[in-house]
Amino acid sequence: MAEGTKASHLVWLGVFAGALLFVIGVRFLLVPYDAAFTFGLSEAPQGPALHYVIGLRDLWLGALAVLFALLREWRALALWLLTGVLVCWADALIVLTNNGPPLAIAFHTGAGVFCLVLGLAVWRRRADREKVG
Repeated sequence: MAEGTKASHLVWLGVFAGALLFVIGVRFLLVPYDAAFTFGLSEAPQGPALHYVIGLRDLWLGALAVLFALLREWRALALWLLTGVLVCWADALIVLTNNGPPLAIAFHTGAGVFCLVLGLAVWRRRADREKVG
């Protein structure tokens, strides 16, 4: 299999992960209360300021993942994904301890598993590239 072909699925999975987070960020900015409820935050502080902060964070982090993947910055993408595991699982714990909906808990937990598996695959890719040249 050609070198570019082996890595293309990692690029597109990285783009998918970043784009999904980006879309979540846009949703938090456009419909903050609905987005908060969907992701397990049933009660929010007065006003949408917290949701805007979350939305902007997700836009920024999603864009980083997309750029890392497209530029084939394997180390940066792997670290982004592997640190994302902690964030996803912390979000799941926050939702769980606030009596959030089971679907939201499952989403955050599953996103953490996805980040872990993909992060390890990208890290392996980075190690393989360093061996070659």
